[in-house]
Amino acid sequence: MRAVVQRVSRARVTVEGDLTGEIGPGLLVYLGIGPGDGPREVEWAARKVAEMRIFPDQAGRFDRSVEETGGAVLVVSQFTLYADTRKGRRPAFIDAAPPEVAAPLVEAVMAALRARGLQVEGGRFGAHMLVESVNDGPVTIVLDSTDLDRPRG
Repeated sequence: MRAVVQRVSRARVTVEGDLTGEIGPGLLVYLGIGPGDGPREVEWAARKVAEMRIFPDQAGRFDRSVEETGGAVLVVSQFTLYADTRKGRRPAFIDAAPPEVAAPLVEAVMAALRARGLQVEGGRFGAHMLVESVNDGPVTIVLDSTDLDRPRG
């Protein structure tokens, strides 16, 4: 599972002119699902997104999470996070999970975030979406579940 997490002052996603999700201050999460992802990665992603301390405290240091600030989360499925660009000019997406695997896992991450008490909005899986955001900072963090089994060093 891969995610690009952006701290935003606001973000919204529309599909064919219909607003599907909109948040004020919080996190915009582009979420990609890999073929081997499952419940372990869902819980990991939800915990990381909810608890990551990338909001400033009174001293301006990154010391508060979206949970602590009362912010919201906008989740947008993004299979292109699994693009393989090693050969040629056209990316290959064979490392992304197929839609029938990925869609339920995206929903599971959103449900896990909601279970933590967060306001969670989303795009529409598989649709052509227009995403608008105002990146606050800018702060952009890349998460990859392959880090689960890699020692920190």
